[in-house]
Amino acid sequence: MTTDDPATPPTASPASPPASPPAALPGLGEEPLSARRRVTCRMCGRPLRGREARLWGLGDECRAKLAVRGAPKPPAHDVEQDTLPGI
Repeated sequence: MTTDDPATPPTASPASPPASPPAALPGLGEEPLSARRRVTCRMCGRPLRGREARLWGLGDECRAKLAVRGAPKPPAHDVEQDTLPGI
């Protein structure tokens, strides 16, 4: 049914083929191990394989070495407080 009325939108014919699904976005699929960029530890230069190690740029052993070199925690002590009036 064809109308010359500009207010009615044209309809697709049922014989037209369905649109193809959109292509997957790059980077969402799992890449093979050989296709990944080689990441090495910033301290010792060994290749990193784990996700967390690759994100940090440090291997597990080197990250543990840096954790030991942190500042010591201050000792816990009670805070002196003034008494509240009326108690």
